[in-house]
Amino acid sequence: MPTDYVLFVHGVKTPNRGDFQKLASTLFNRIQNSINDKSRVVKPIYSFWGDLNWDAQKELKKGFETSSKWKDYWFRDFRTGQILEFVGDAALYLSRHVGTQVVERLKSDAVSVLRGSNTSDRLHIITHSWGTVILFDILFARRWEDPLLDVEVRKTVNELRTVLFGLHPSPANGIPLASIHTMGSPLALFSLLNISGNVNGASTHDLTPQLITMLENLYNLRKKPLLWRNFAHPGDPIAYPLEGVLPMILDGSDRFLETQDVITDSGNILNRPFSQQLVPLLWGGEAHGSYWDNPVVGKTISEVIRSTI
Repeated sequence: MPTDYVLFVHGVKTPNRGDFQKLASTLFNRIQNSINDKSRVVKPIYSFWGDLNWDAQKELKKGFETSSKWKDYWFRDFRTGQILEFVGDAALYLSRHVGTQVVERLKSDAVSVLRGSNTSDRLHIITHSWGTVILFDILFARRWEDPLLDVEVRKTVNELRTVLFGLHPSPANGIPLASIHTMGSPLALFSLLNISGNVNGASTHDLTPQLITMLENLYNLRKKPLLWRNFAHPGDPIAYPLEGVLPMILDGSDRFLETQDVITDSGNILNRPFSQQLVPLLWGGEAHGSYWDNPVVGKTISEVIRSTI
């Protein structure tokens, strides 16, 4: 029976696999309950990496606290919370040591489930926060093709990529993407890496060549654009729009992609007068973690998945 797989990749501040799966299951259950087509199976895949950098961040926090001037800093909780967790996860992932561990974890969680899928099955990706950048980097960035990398690492990344239709050497193989859903995503900021090139003018972090190849192959297969919904809480300082960014970095995206930014909340009535000031940042962490149980997110993703069936 054809299967719709839903791959969940979490973001920052998620050190426990059980807590992550509980959050993602809330969203998955809403999706599953809304799909009435009994001719298809819907299965979740939970990719967890949040414990790989937790110890390093705790050690760094201890270093801050031993400073004789630490108590003179303002916003200490904000610095060791949202900022450290986001920037720290980014820095650690970009290091080859932790980045390689994340690659291995994604392979362990996803490849064994998706291997053997074909074009009658479908994959829906739901990512949160920094998890969006991680997944797209692993699937599309050229830095994982560097011959200086360990052979086994390059082999693992290739296994991950060839699971997907459009990146597979044989166009008849691999599971096709049917929709992408990004929540609280900073992916737009990383489009700046496209103009930070090497001596040949190409960035090893550039996601676009491989991504465009996959999108074009998907379009040729399905004869319709891939649906992409980008969810943002207005008070989430990590969330950025994509509607106007993707056409800047992806040639042909208007043909291959149907992208919509979706605002998930109108914001607290007490915060609205300060919406363009720094005060709401104090609640930014709560906003950033609000997507998993948000009715707008669940309803929108459910409608998109139903429309692909």
